[in-house]
Parts: sequence; C-alpha cells; structure tokens
Amino acid sequence: MPPYLPKSPVFWLLLACVLTQFYYWFHYFGPFARRPAEAPADAPGPDDHAPVSIVVCARNELENLRRLLPLLLRQDYPGPFEVVLIDDRSRDDTQQYAQQLGQYYAERFRLVTVKSTPDGFAPKKYALTLGIKAARHPRLLFTDADCIPATNQWLRLMQRGFGGPGAGAGSAADLVLGFSAYAEAPGLLNRLIRYETLLTAAQYLSFAWRGRPYMGVGRNLAYTRATFAATKGFASHIRRLSGDDDLLVQDAVAQGRRAAVVADAPAHTLSVPAATWAAWWAQKRRHLSAGSRYRAADRGRIGAFVLANTLLYVLTVALAFSPELWVTLAVVWVLRTLALIRVYGLLGRRLGQPLPLVWLPLLDVLYFAQYVTISLSLLFKRPLRWK
Repeated sequence: MPPYLPKSPVFWLLLACVLTQFYYWFHYFGPFARRPAEAPADAPGPDDHAPVSIVVCARNELENLRRLLPLLLRQDYPGPFEVVLIDDRSRDDTQQYAQQLGQYYAERFRLVTVKSTPDGFAPKKYALTLGIKAARHPRLLFTDADCIPATNQWLRLMQRGFGGPGAGAGSAADLVLGFSAYAEAPGLLNRLIRYETLLTAAQYLSFAWRGRPYMGVGRNLAYTRATFAATKGFASHIRRLSGDDDLLVQDAVAQGRRAAVVADAPAHTLSVPAATWAAWWAQKRRHLSAGSRYRAADRGRIGAFVLANTLLYVLTVALAFSPELWVTLAVVWVLRTLALIRVYGLLGRRLGQPLPLVWLPLLDVLYFAQYVTISLSLLFKRPLRWK
C-alpha cells in the first residue's frame, strides 16, 4: 500500500460506509428530488372523472374529524366520490356528528359503525376491512383522522397516480404512494420528527420511483379494490397491530401489483406531530414493529442504508483515538457533510419539508441514534395497541 494512504482497516471500513451512503444519495434520493414536477391540478389528467372512495378510520377522534371531514367533502374533484367514515368503537360524539354530516352530504358521505372486534383480530385492520367492503367505488384513497389534505386538489392529484407515468411503462398502477408531512413548530423534537419523516419518505418514495416499492403510509395511500382482494385483505397479518399500510404494500407487490408515486406538495397530507418525546417514541415503535415482516430484499436494502450510517458514527469515534488519521478523517467528513446537506436540502424543498441546513448534521446523528435505540427496544418489549 502506498505510504500516503491510511493502513488502518477501520478507516477503510468507514470509507466503505461513506461510499454506501453516496450510492443511496446519488442513485435514489438525489435523482428523485430532481425529478420533474407532476402535472398541475388545472391540467387535464387521465381518468379525471374516475369514481373514488376516501376511507377514514377513527376512534374517539371527534375534534380531528370536525376539522378533516369538511375538507374531504369539499375536495375539488370533477368525478363522483364519497367519504367513508369508519367509527371504530368510539365513546365520544362521533356518531352524532356523522349523522349530522349525512343529512347535508347524503350522496357523498357514508358511516360504517364497528361495535366490537373479534378476538385475535387487529382492531384497525378489522375496521378498515368493513369500511372497504362498504365503499362503492373501485379506487380507494386512505388518510387518518389526525391529518388534513394540504389542498382541495389532493383527491384529484392522488387518484391521477393510478394512470400516471409512475405506474410503469404502458400500464396503470394498482397502488399510489403519497407523502404525509408534519406541521412545523418550534423546538428540537419537531425538527427531528420532520427530519425522520423526510428520510423515511426519501427511502420509500425514491425506491418505488426506481421500481422497488416496499411500503406506504396510511395517512396518504391509495389502492384499488382489486388489489385489496388480491392480497386477501390483511389476512397475512390480520393479528398484527401495525402494518395496515406497509405490510399491505408488501403483499400487493408480491402479487405483481404496480405502484406509482405522487409527491408534489398539493397532493400531500399534513399532520400535527407528537408534542412530547414519549408520545413520539410510542409512535415510532408502532411504525418500526412491522419491519420484520418485510421481504428479505427490502430488509437488506433498508438495513444497508441504516447500517452504513450508524456504523459511520461508531467508527469515527474509534478513529478519533488515532491522531495520525485526523486530517484524512476530517477531509472525508467534510465531503460527506457537504453531500448530506446538498441532497437532503434538495429533498426538503421537493417534499415541502425544508429544515435549516446547519441543523442537518446534528439531526442525522440524533435520527440514527433513536432508530437503533427504538429497534433494540422492540426486541425486549413488543406489545402495541391501536389507540
């Protein structure tokens, strides 16, 4: 080995981690962030008049429903659509409010009431199954009660994904993957939540855009009734509390169903983030618990990204005790940090989740630290429950 090159195998392992990150950033994330904008809502689109059912499952969410449902019912959509509200054993006044809405929107609003859940069934999946069976239309668009659509064009733009170019050459899509942002607020926790959301979206949206879909988020997800039937609904994971979105996508892709991506800002949904660290911790544990059911190739692809980032920090600490490597290590870290700021800055602008660029390196450290910590916690305490 030439004398000017480091001889430490730890350094070369660190460099391999950086190169792995560059592969994800410049093969997946960066090109996705720079892809052309989708057609605006006022431009004619394929199947603009296709019937759609919007499905919302809620339990004790009255105040959120008062904000959400009027926005859904007033979507600017030229074709027929309906809103199917599934009241999953609520003890508040959801029923009374839904009945009032039904009087004003008789053709557009339907209420499905779930009084009990069979033993051993995941409550939300059971409730969603009843709602899907009650829906009139073949295209189904899902969101959660604690979300709102970013604009009144959300329905129009998301349903266009079924026939858009993201579906694959010459073929319509069976699933449409959207993005759900979190509202901006002061404080470190909010910035970390939005950074985590940005990185999660960077993975599942850019992988799908490259033809490797593996998950979606139930706050902004669409699929056809035929897709739901092909996967036998949630049958493969009906007893698992999480996974009504990502595990369904896993099953649909395994059945050969095609996925499209709709990621422009007017097609986003917007959620209020967790207000406390404890609430966010519980939320992330629910989300990560389904990962063990992913296909091996998807676990490997996600795992390589997480491992490369996490191992980078561990190896950097180890090399900090080798003064002869400080200059070389500093050069690698400067290049890596500049690349991170460039790519994640582009992603933030593309997905409407801009974060202060100077915060990105710190948020990256915190993100992977919490990812590893939560993953380890799932090994020791798995019980989760639908709120």
